[in-house]
Amino acid sequence: MRFNAISARLAAFILAFLVPAICFAYDPETKTDSASSSAGHSPVVQTVEQKEFEAGEMIIHHISDAHEWHLWGHTHIPLPVILKTDKGWEFFSSGNFRQGEHHELGVYQGTHYAYKLDDHGKIVAWDALADKPVQTASILDISITKNVVTLFIVVGLMMFVFFSIAKAYKKKPGQAPKGMQSFFEPLIVFVRDDIAKASIGPKYERYMPYLLTVFFFIWISNMLGLIPIFPGGANFTGNIAITMTLAVITFLITTFSANRHYWRHIFAMPGVPIPILIILTPIEILGMFLKPIVLMIRLFANITAGHIIALSFYSLIFIFGKGGEAFGTGIGVSIGSIAFTVFMMVLELLVAFLQAYVFTLLSAIYFGSAVEEHHHPNEDFDGLPNAQHAH
Repeated sequence: MRFNAISARLAAFILAFLVPAICFAYDPETKTDSASSSAGHSPVVQTVEQKEFEAGEMIIHHISDAHEWHLWGHTHIPLPVILKTDKGWEFFSSGNFRQGEHHELGVYQGTHYAYKLDDHGKIVAWDALADKPVQTASILDISITKNVVTLFIVVGLMMFVFFSIAKAYKKKPGQAPKGMQSFFEPLIVFVRDDIAKASIGPKYERYMPYLLTVFFFIWISNMLGLIPIFPGGANFTGNIAITMTLAVITFLITTFSANRHYWRHIFAMPGVPIPILIILTPIEILGMFLKPIVLMIRLFANITAGHIIALSFYSLIFIFGKGGEAFGTGIGVSIGSIAFTVFMMVLELLVAFLQAYVFTLLSAIYFGSAVEEHHHPNEDFDGLPNAQHAH
């Protein structure tokens, strides 16, 4: 009886997770031919031609940032578009790009220019009559995109969680944690004891706010990206701009926290002959800048690879199914695709935590190397002469 209940719950979880994911994986896009634009702020009417399924295009579309949030089929959540052009500001909804009965992408006539989403999802000024971009237009896009909305959601979740935990500690000081406290307290203690203290040493407390923030920010973002329905599904930490920002913050904290011993080790390593320093010093300086680059690329590549692999398994269903022409083959392939996808998603749960841990650990190691005090060769790490330990 208990086995049947567990099996039913497992099946319900798989269906709840995979059915929307497979449904969202392939949204047949359309190829449009532009016509003349109407006056004012009205969309341009265009004709529709069905496109064949392209796995690469679908995968790139799903892992890239977007000006709208795709839900299912032709249903999207429009997001605010904010443009700074050479003629002034433009504010409108991205839903204006969706036109016609099938909500195909088209041209929107704004105040200063007509605008269109190109093949890479970038907004360009468009000449509807010539059917080509306006080369002389200058556009700065600062719109609220899908990744920006995800950023707000993650920050909101973190503020709710930690303000709630802090409030609970104030209400019940010294008591055993309950509910959300009992879940997050071991993680907080883990970051403090196994990452900060072990890697930084006695000065760990000043870095705890950043280490806790970056750990939970990456972990919650990764977990949110594994949810196939809104507000999840965005490849947030697989965006190079996000990982670059986090890596730059780590680099700046390391640089401005560094003591004299750290800089001496980089520019003039003690005990190294001058001819060797000519070779070694440039390598040390290069290594100082390579550290944040490694942080940036590791997180970006691992998270993006997970999304690509999952979407690749989804694509096999449509490739072998040939758009419904080989329905039986598509069903047969879907069994293997679903099995591999379930395995990958379980593995991604581990990767989501592991990448947050690795980024936080490496940041703590960099901080520790920057504030580490110089030890005399005749002293142990506690600063006492070796002779005192002999007694």
